[in-house]
Amino acid sequence: MKTQTGGSPLDNLAIVSTLVDAAVAVRRGDRWAGALLLGAAALSTRVRGAGVVASVLVRLLKRFR
Repeated sequence: MKTQTGGSPLDNLAIVSTLVDAAVAVRRGDRWAGALLLGAAALSTRVRGAGVVASVLVRLLKRFR
């Protein structure tokens, strides 16, 4: 079964990248970061760039923590 997100292959790659970031965050024990990134990946199917914004936000919050 093929899943269509309606975006370009680059958009699909960004979604997959955000999902991988979420999985890595959960694996490291950062549940809040994983949840934020998972939500951003879901939102990325509708809002272009949401995953990138969430990823940058997570990295900034970790840096200034």
